Amino acid sequence: MGAPVLEVRELRAGYGSGDILQGVTLRLAAGEIVATIGRNGVGKSTLMRAIIGLLPVGWGSILFRGMQVAPLTADRRAALGIGYVPQGREIFPEMTVEENLMLGETINREKTRPLYDLVYEYFPVLRERRRQLAGTFSGGQQQMLAIGRALVGDPALLLLDEASMGIQPNIVDEIARILVRLNREESLTILLVEQNMRLISSVAHRAYAMDKGRIVATLTREELTDRDHLVRYLAI
Repeated sequence: MGAPVLEVRELRAGYGSGDILQGVTLRLAAGEIVATIGRNGVGKSTLMRAIIGLLPVGWGSILFRGMQVAPLTADRRAALGIGYVPQGREIFPEMTVEENLMLGETINREKTRPLYDLVYEYFPVLRERRRQLAGTFSGGQQQMLAIGRALVGDPALLLLDEASMGIQPNIVDEIARILVRLNREESLTILLVEQNMRLISSVAHRAYAMDKGRIVATLTREELTDRDHLVRYLAI
């Protein structure tokens, strides 16, 4: 396994006085696609919010390319090269597609040139409709826009939270193919939170299963392609 892009060690975080994450430890090597799976409410999205900096860390460390980023704000982490696609996409509906994409320039600010051409190559519908208001897009097209916005700054790590939520199956399949291409052709490292078994088995190299704020298992690629085995961890 290659050098780690992300290491999370004994992470505790939550809302108010309670910790939802109960000492999470995980590692992503450069070029990996890793899924975090489990039923609703086990802490998967909380983990993503803690990694990007939208939730304060109570204990533990978050290392990005060997640098401790837990004390940094979300915008500083983005500037270092962490892209984040939140659950629900959070695009700006009254802005055009092009204007939404421009917001991605805050990611990885050391880069000299935003990667609009690359985004349009992988998502041609965004080029075709770049003057269109984002709010007129379908859910699947909005998800593509949210991913494209995160890619504009050429992140080293993409955090993708529930990419399949509310999207028709054929668009989920298209997004899965694009994620695989981005990983293979651009060497993009991806951490995704997901419950869609088809998407997980299509893209992930391995997975961490969560329950009650903890990592309870690590699943191999072979285990992820075994539907019966995977169901057990999605329902724990």
